[in-house]
Amino acid sequence: MAVESRFVVIRNGVEAKTFMDKKSADEYDKMLDMADNLSQVFSQSPVALSDSANEELSIYLAQHRDDVLVALLAKKPTKPTAKKATEKIIAASIAEVVENEEQKPTAKVKKSKAKTATAKLSAAS
Repeated sequence: MAVESRFVVIRNGVEAKTFMDKKSADEYDKMLDMADNLSQVFSQSPVALSDSANEELSIYLAQHRDDVLVALLAKKPTKPTAKKATEKIIAASIAEVVENEEQKPTAKVKKSKAKTATAKLSAAS
């Protein structure tokens, strides 16, 4: 006989969702708590929302809390790695151009321009 542990999130006496691990259940419960808090904020606002719109908006914002925090300037965006990846691609492209240009008689002039461009990229970041 197999034994399974399940973690159930219960809200207002109703089973909301079942999880296989405690961490996921806690995260979901925390998200629902945030949605409840947002719902209260929306109910006190001068903007009239239907109950379903209030609930949907509250849950959406709670699920995307990192994006909301970035929009509110309470948190910095977590995408500087994309900038570094772009810089690496640009540097690789420059290196490829330099390699192709080395076969030509004016390769030294082109190479120095490519090095200058790479140095400018490095200095900018």
